[in-house]
Amino acid sequence: MTVEEYICAHSTPENEVLQSITRETNLHVLNPHMLSGHVQGRVLSMISWMIRPKRILELGTFTGYSALCLAEGLAEGGKLITIEHNDELEEMIRRNLSRSPLGDRIELRIGDAIEIISNFKFQISNFDLVFMDADKREYCAYLEAVYPLVPVGGFILADNTLWDGHIVDPAYDKDKQTQGLRAFNDRLCEDDRFEQVILPLRDGLTLMRKIK
Repeated sequence: MTVEEYICAHSTPENEVLQSITRETNLHVLNPHMLSGHVQGRVLSMISWMIRPKRILELGTFTGYSALCLAEGLAEGGKLITIEHNDELEEMIRRNLSRSPLGDRIELRIGDAIEIISNFKFQISNFDLVFMDADKREYCAYLEAVYPLVPVGGFILADNTLWDGHIVDPAYDKDKQTQGLRAFNDRLCEDDRFEQVILPLRDGLTLMRKIK
């Protein structure tokens, strides 16, 4: 048994809806490894339960797995807005969300994240928790876009910040997504508006707390 298998075996299992989404994503969608998966899904759920957010914003939902995990910890009457750029996944996402009793607390928006976020400034003032898991080349732009929407004391999570180890591998110096993640990590390290830590979970998960 590997350490990863041991961790999975000793973590709360996925519910039936999440198991189904995992199966269908692996069967029908390209790059199924983009799914958050069992352990990361439980971590996202646990963080959400700790915070008990009233509003959550997710950038990049893929097939809806992570949105359902985050929605588990929503405060009573809370809402999650998730944005997905790939319109070919819309039907599958909506079907997956509808399978869960949490689905009616999740609003899916299809389109460019930056464009959609820009409209939030006139409609929604606060998100207690933001999960960034979209185009890695745009992480710096995403951070600036969501910053005004997160209150002091609020949290932002950024996925894939170790990028399968490519983040420290010179062989990927010319890869645009690696460059984007390196720029994000370096910029965040010098940004006094946040406290942050990178967890070596799966592909790297950065936790940020807004302090100013």
